[in-house]
Amino acid sequence: METLRKHFPALHRGDGFVFFDNAAGAQIPRIALDAVTRHLLEHNVQRGGRYQKSVAVDRMIDRARTNVAALLNARRPEEIAFGMNATSFIRLVSLALGTTLGARDEIVLTDLDHEGNVATWLELERAGAKMRWWHTRPDGCLHVDDLRPLVGPRTRIVACTFASNALGSIVDVQGAAAIAHGAGAQIFVDGVHFGPHGPIDVQALDIDFLVCSGYKIFAPHMGFLWGRYELLSDLPTFREDFIADLPPGKLEVGTFVYENVAGMAAAIDYLAELGRIVAGKSGAAEASSMREDTRAAMRAIQTYERQLSLALMHTLRSIGAEIYGITDDRRVNERVPTVCFNLPRVAPADVSLAASNAGIGIRDGHMYAPRLMRRLGLSVASGAVRVSLVHYNEPGEIDHLAQVLRGLLPRP
Repeated sequence: METLRKHFPALHRGDGFVFFDNAAGAQIPRIALDAVTRHLLEHNVQRGGRYQKSVAVDRMIDRARTNVAALLNARRPEEIAFGMNATSFIRLVSLALGTTLGARDEIVLTDLDHEGNVATWLELERAGAKMRWWHTRPDGCLHVDDLRPLVGPRTRIVACTFASNALGSIVDVQGAAAIAHGAGAQIFVDGVHFGPHGPIDVQALDIDFLVCSGYKIFAPHMGFLWGRYELLSDLPTFREDFIADLPPGKLEVGTFVYENVAGMAAAIDYLAELGRIVAGKSGAAEASSMREDTRAAMRAIQTYERQLSLALMHTLRSIGAEIYGITDDRRVNERVPTVCFNLPRVAPADVSLAASNAGIGIRDGHMYAPRLMRRLGLSVASGAVRVSLVHYNEPGEIDHLAQVLRGLLPRP
């Protein structure tokens, strides 16, 4: 574990700070930091020129598309578009679909999702779209059996998350996709929160669109969109006259932040290196094995993080915290190590402040999921406390948090 943690400079600043707010943005490995710096020092120019520094930018972007395509198992790199963040891509797709509703004017949304994958679609009510709601059950999960009666001949698209950014619940998007496609509809998946926690295979999942945020997957601030090539080709999007009506260019409005895309490519290099170590491979990584290597890394991360989830839930239960969502240890494979909870008679903000004073970063509030908070019977204003872990966290950090939380409990 210590060897792995050495890849992340932020973990070794000498202040002992504990990063438990990874759902808001993870730290980046040295290789990604170096890639950003190298781009700004050596190739901080616009792409599309004939001179070598500009050509180098084009090559970097092509390589980044190839890396992301490997991470997702996309059919071709041209299915990957880069931009500022996931929400802007959700809005781009929703605006495009809003002009092509026709007889299929129903959109299925969930109350488990981040508001970015809700409000963007609700705007289509102005264009005549009708919303149907796939509700979260008391266990904090979306169940595909509840989706079946919501989907029919008028369904245009099902928009759902891959994993809850508040509760950590994983959604059966493959099952949801089968239901959507069975009715001739499409499915749009918000993969932002699941991205750093497990392997994504867009072909095996048989989904149509997916967005992720690079800064949740150990890269700088940026976002990317994946979609089936033929669907991206058909999307009516704004583009300048000199931009071909083809993906990915038609989806990349204006100039995105090249150095952050360089960091994204390098973050995937880090995952590939980790995968090779896990698989016991020797020698330098090869482009041809990028998918295999990153998949090995994400499977290893998933296995380790299940142990973190169990440790965190055991700790919270031991001090009497109320955990929202999945609490059964036997269902740990249905969640990622993101947990929302509240302590008895202690305000969520007070919990976060106490943790901050102890050098631990956690978060309180509605987690950008106000509908979910109401579904849980919580105040949107105060919400809950969230601890969100990734693979560079370790059990000793959970113990440190436990000491802080125990100190907040009312004395009997």
